[in-house]
Amino acid sequence: MVQLSKRAQNLKTSPTLFLVAKAKELAAQGHDVISLTVGEPDWPTFDIPSKAGIEAIEKGITKYTPANGTVELRQAIGVKIKNELGQAYSTKEITVASGAKYIVFAALQMICSPGDEVIIATPYWVSYPTMVELADGVPHIVECGEDENFKITPEKLEKAINARTKGFLFCSPSNPTGLLYSAEELKALADVLRRHPQVVVISDDMYNRLVFDGTTVAPHILQVAPDLRDRTVVVNGGSKAYSMTGWRIGWAAGPEKLITAMADYQSQSTGSPSSISQHAAVAALKNCEPDIAEVVKKLIARKDSGLAEFASIPQFKVANPEGAFYYWVDIKACLGKNFGDRHIRTSKDFCDILLEKFFVATVPGVECGSEGFMRLSFAVSEETMKRAITRMKDFISQLS
Repeated sequence: MVQLSKRAQNLKTSPTLFLVAKAKELAAQGHDVISLTVGEPDWPTFDIPSKAGIEAIEKGITKYTPANGTVELRQAIGVKIKNELGQAYSTKEITVASGAKYIVFAALQMICSPGDEVIIATPYWVSYPTMVELADGVPHIVECGEDENFKITPEKLEKAINARTKGFLFCSPSNPTGLLYSAEELKALADVLRRHPQVVVISDDMYNRLVFDGTTVAPHILQVAPDLRDRTVVVNGGSKAYSMTGWRIGWAAGPEKLITAMADYQSQSTGSPSSISQHAAVAALKNCEPDIAEVVKKLIARKDSGLAEFASIPQFKVANPEGAFYYWVDIKACLGKNFGDRHIRTSKDFCDILLEKFFVATVPGVECGSEGFMRLSFAVSEETMKRAITRMKDFISQLS
């Protein structure tokens, strides 16, 4: 009989992917399921990168590439980061992998030794703590609720740092809240980090182009604290802004020593990223600014439409997203209620019933480290979101 390792025994399934599978199972049974779980745009990959992917196949650009990605793509990434953040990176300071998720995973593998702590504020993306654990690290979870606008404060960051702290991992705009750190807030965090030079900053910038205030790029810690460059890892990829989720392309820029280690780790694990996807990503980075601008307009319209619908549910409090494509919904007024013979104690109870009885799939806040909330993706049509909210109203009307 196969004996699994302790790592395998402790491994947790991705909550969002599990919910996606459950939603698909119900749909296969004939139910009209509305899935608001996975962070995936409902619009197709833009035409230019799609045609570049076809071109790669037709021209035979289908072989192994360097483990850290093609020089052409790393150069294009360097130009993108220079334009967005004002920081210049050489191709040796950039690595490409099979998705930004793997980039974060590789970075944690390369900075963590057993027992090292990585600071993660709630609410967090569901995979962060498990990825730290898989690197033999310890997730140091910092509770950040409505009083902090769901963002870590300088005081809480300072208190969390100790001799074992090796990293600080955060996402702005946030998955799951859609809120972002302002330049002033990032400057205050940087003031703390300067006092602790052993702390590596991992900035997950996957949604940094999907911002709703009229600017094109979310504020970044390196814009206000360029002196932290030698210990900051800038993470991004094609999945969100370019709707290239299935192409599996992500990248990181950072200090050459760490980036080289990540690339070596990639070479021993995933090998090289897809040559076809990399060719498409180059085309996306060079040519898709107008497409991103149109996507942002679409997301703002969807955000505003959904918020207007949610206004008719007094039991919910919904944070107004500043970026990304998520609603972070306070459902605490529904906890402690009953649905028939089922008592709703937790956000998981609420979301389970919402899926099983009303066929709307959402992510319970407990999976993001914050009980009493749920996350919804509004990367769906306005009509789809309206139908989902109507079902939520029906659910709530039956609570006692």
